[in-house]
Amino acid sequence: VYSDNFLKQWYQRRVRGCCLDVLCVTDTSSRMITLLLVLLHAATALDNGLALTPPMGWLNWERYRCVTDCVKDPENCINAELFLTMAKHMAYDGYADVGYQYVNIDDCWMERTRNDAGLLVPNPDLFPDGVDGLADQIHALGLKIGIYEDYGTHTCGGFPGTRDHVDDDVNLFASWGIDSLKLDGCFCNATEFPTGYPLVTKALNATGRPILYSCSWPAYIGNKDKVPYGDIAENCNLWRNYADIQDSWDSVANIINWFGDNHGMLASFARPGAWNDPDMLIIGDYGLSFEQSQTQMAIWSMMAAPLYMSNDLRNIRQWQKDILLNQEVIAVDQDPLGKQGMRVFQDPKKHHEYWVRELSDGSYAVVFYRRDNNGFPKHSRLP
Repeated sequence: VYSDNFLKQWYQRRVRGCCLDVLCVTDTSSRMITLLLVLLHAATALDNGLALTPPMGWLNWERYRCVTDCVKDPENCINAELFLTMAKHMAYDGYADVGYQYVNIDDCWMERTRNDAGLLVPNPDLFPDGVDGLADQIHALGLKIGIYEDYGTHTCGGFPGTRDHVDDDVNLFASWGIDSLKLDGCFCNATEFPTGYPLVTKALNATGRPILYSCSWPAYIGNKDKVPYGDIAENCNLWRNYADIQDSWDSVANIINWFGDNHGMLASFARPGAWNDPDMLIIGDYGLSFEQSQTQMAIWSMMAAPLYMSNDLRNIRQWQKDILLNQEVIAVDQDPLGKQGMRVFQDPKKHHEYWVRELSDGSYAVVFYRRDNNGFPKHSRLP
C-alpha cells in the first residue's frame, strides 16, 4: 500500500517528464488569426455535449457478428428481439444502475439496396417494426440506442455505405430517435477521412439531436504517426485506434500492449467528450479466464475507455457479471477528470508492468499487471 503523496511524486517523476512547450504570441495580427481559427473551430467541431465520461453499454458485433438467418440460428440472430432482450437485461439486472446505457446495433441491419428515395431500409425480417419501433421500446426502458454505418461506398458487410448520402442518412437516424452513430471506414480511401468524418460531424450538429459519434478514422491509417488525433478529437466522441478485438486472451493482451507502447501519443488527446477506444469488453464470452477478465476490466478503466460489453447477458455467469458491475473499477473509468492512464513502467523482459491514472480527487489509481504466465509467485516493487 502506497500513500497518495508517494504515488503523486512517483507519477510526476515517471510520467510528467514529457510535456508540451506553449508558444505565446502577442502581436495584433496573430491575435486576429487566432480569433478567426477559434470561430472556425466553433462552426465545425462536434457539439453534442455528450460523453463527458466514457460511454458504457452493449454492442453486438464481437459476440454476434452478422448472423441474419433467424430460422437456422434464432438464438444468435441479430434481430430486434435480441437487442430488446439485451436491453431488458441491462435495465433489470443492474447494468443500467452502474452506467451501462447504450444498446448498439452494428453492421448487417439493413437491406442490400436503398429504396427509390435513396434512403436506407431496415431488414424487415430482422426489424419488423423498423429501427424506430425498436428505439421506442429501448427508450421506454430508460436506455439509449445506437446504430452503425460506414463512410465508404459499402459497409464492411457489403451493405449500402453513407458516401454521397450523409445528410439523408444522418437525418433519417435522427428521425428514428437514434442516440449514437458508429461510423466505420471500409470501402473508402483513408485519404478521404479528413474531410469525410468532419462532414458527418457537421450533419450531426445540424440535426439538433444529441447523437454520440463513434469514429473508426485512426484504425484504418497504417502509419500511426500520421494519424491526426487533434482533428479526430474535435470531430468525434470516441474513436477506434487499433485492431478489432477477438474472443481470446491473446487479442486482449495485444491491444493492451499496443496502447501501452503508444500511450504518450494517445493520452494527450483523451478528455471529457473525446476518448480513445480499445474496443469491446469480451467478459462473459468464451475466451477469458477469471483473472484475464479482471485484467481487461481494470486496464480498460485505467485507459478511460468506453465500456461496451459484447456478450450474451441471458447466459452470463455470476462471476463475470460481478466483474462487469464492479462499481469501484467503473468509478475509475468514469472519473470526471477524464485523464487517460498510462503504462509508466515495464521490466526489461516485459514480464510485468505498472499503469497509473490521476483521478479528480487528487488520488491515483494503480494497476500492477503481470504479463508472463509461468504461474509461480513473484514479488515486485515500484521503481
